[in-house]
Amino acid sequence: MDRSSLLQLIQEQQLDPENTGFIGADSFAGLVHSHELPLDPAKLDMLVALAQSNEQGQVCYQELVDLISSKRSSSFKRAIANGQRALPRDGPLDEPGLGVYKRFVRYVAYEILPCEVDRRWYFYRHRSCPPPVFMASVTLAQIIVFLCYGARLNKWVLQTYHPEYMKSPLVYHPGHRARAWRFLTYMFMHVGLEQLGFNALLQLMIGVPLEMVHGLLRISLLYLAGVLAGSLTVSITDMRAPVVGGSGGVYALCSAHLANVVMNWAGMRCPYKLLRMVLALVCMSSEVGRAVWLRFSPPLPASGPQPSFMAHLAGAVVGVSMGLTILRSYEERLQDQCGWWVVLLAYGTFLLFAVFWNVFAYDLLGAHIPPPP
Repeated sequence: MDRSSLLQLIQEQQLDPENTGFIGADSFAGLVHSHELPLDPAKLDMLVALAQSNEQGQVCYQELVDLISSKRSSSFKRAIANGQRALPRDGPLDEPGLGVYKRFVRYVAYEILPCEVDRRWYFYRHRSCPPPVFMASVTLAQIIVFLCYGARLNKWVLQTYHPEYMKSPLVYHPGHRARAWRFLTYMFMHVGLEQLGFNALLQLMIGVPLEMVHGLLRISLLYLAGVLAGSLTVSITDMRAPVVGGSGGVYALCSAHLANVVMNWAGMRCPYKLLRMVLALVCMSSEVGRAVWLRFSPPLPASGPQPSFMAHLAGAVVGVSMGLTILRSYEERLQDQCGWWVVLLAYGTFLLFAVFWNVFAYDLLGAHIPPPP
């Protein structure tokens, strides 16, 4: 029986004869058992938890619809927290005989989500379709672009020192600010194999699990917001420098995830979390240090300034602000949260300021930018 048929049956049985908008949880559970409806037992337990947060032992009709539709609101978490009954005690880790993919889903649940209720909910309702295509597609495109330019320039390390590299239509260069697509497409170009390898590894290890849990729309928004903030920040703070690499988006994802782990330290069940946190911070700091070194102390003669490191820092700021808001809102509507609108307002203000800066400030300040290649 599909969702629409089940809801029609609820109406026919007149579980809400007075049209109060509430349905008794016991009445609904009896309906499920008497008609042998194929409803997930985990959802029945969630329904009971919702009902126990109500003095009359009832559940709102809309909450019931959301539950059957695999949607939840913030009231779900409050019900679980206030109710006397929680979900079954045996968590996903205790279930034997899981296949390879289901074990990976279980691993993702404990890596990303800080709450046992959320982890169990994700584990039970996860479907393999649609797959996490965004991060995989971006990583694949970056590798293909790098291989094409590496073969064309016959250079695989420090490609930015090749005189032909900056002529790419994908690179952000201050002399080509009018070509607006470059503020995003620079993420497909990389300094060399070392930067590509670092970014690709983090995108697959952190980005793919985040996309599996939070969905393509939210994670792509966070990644692209970090990329755009990176190039715009460079155009304001390091006006003579170009930008290459997807570090703005990568640092947005990593910073959001690390901040979420720190703020939910007691609830996170990922193994060796302290050691992994330290290693992640050391690796990210080392990458920023390498970018600073290449910017101010280039090891090879160059025809112009080398790519800026400010995109890394801008991505981290986006991750801690916008990204943390997204990751803390698992299965909740962002538009219903005041914090989300505050973050969007701040980001929109930054975008507006950056646009005016790029249009007027370069001429007003008399900035001496290198000639575009």
